[in-house]
Amino acid sequence: MTSAMLPPAPSGGPVDDTAIDDRELLGAQVRGGFWRDVFRRLRRNPSAWVGAVIIALFILVAALAPVLAPYGPTDLPGQRYITPTYIPGPGELPQFPLGLDRFGGDVLSKLIWGAQASLTIGVVSTAFGLLGGMLLGLIAGAFGGWVDVVVMRFVDILLSVPSLLLAVSIAAILGQTQLSVMIAIGAAQVPVFARLLRASMLQQRSADYVLSAQTLGLGRGKITMSHVLPNAIGPVIVQGTLSLATAVIEAAALSFLGLGGGLPQTAEWGRMLTYAQLELAIAPWLAFLPGACITITALGFTLLGEALREAMDPRTRAR
Repeated sequence: MTSAMLPPAPSGGPVDDTAIDDRELLGAQVRGGFWRDVFRRLRRNPSAWVGAVIIALFILVAALAPVLAPYGPTDLPGQRYITPTYIPGPGELPQFPLGLDRFGGDVLSKLIWGAQASLTIGVVSTAFGLLGGMLLGLIAGAFGGWVDVVVMRFVDILLSVPSLLLAVSIAAILGQTQLSVMIAIGAAQVPVFARLLRASMLQQRSADYVLSAQTLGLGRGKITMSHVLPNAIGPVIVQGTLSLATAVIEAAALSFLGLGGGLPQTAEWGRMLTYAQLELAIAPWLAFLPGACITITALGFTLLGEALREAMDPRTRAR
């Protein structure tokens, strides 16, 4: 098939958006398939580039934290400079370019190590939520009937509780550790992924290719795993990217509430905000710097997720 075989555009009269979308879908197949077209769209989207650069930068900082950070995550090299009414700020001491915190820790080192801790919590917790949600959504979408009813009623119960409240409750029950924070945030994301995958699979089950596969005698398991699931997973991938932004914010929120465990001087953005609130009058940068890191990281994941959503939906026009 060549591009000459594509349906021609109408020469006059009003433009039919549906016809244009159909030609785009067919053109995507001619040029190498759906995913190739998705990456082509992403490369042309400035938001995708901005989000990808932000995420890559923070991942690089997190991965190279032992090399980039001047001090360790719990080191307190500036204790002798701290007084009850004075904390050296950015630029005041050459060996501490971003100043010190109340405990005498180097703020620059804390931010670098905090990137490693916060991104680890965000990625692992989203992976937990993605796997759990996909499992429930797959069971509900594949079997249907009473199985679907039971699974989705359980998901509805989880959805009836605000996600942050659910995460706080789980983290409080499991204990004040980093692992409990990951499980808590992941559990709060499970119902979103479950409902999304189930809805996408139900839509795919009515497609013509599923009816053709059934006519050929393929079993339900083969059709589900080889055809329905691969075609239904796209929206889940998009939601997973967007959920990473939420996970980073919720991880900071749980640490801010004291549920993340660790020592007071532990390098984690949310914990830095916890102790910065006591020093806002004399050291406002202690709250601004970790808050800016959280905001920029969440912005990067959001920009990339929105760009990916647009790239995977040929009926969405870039604005």
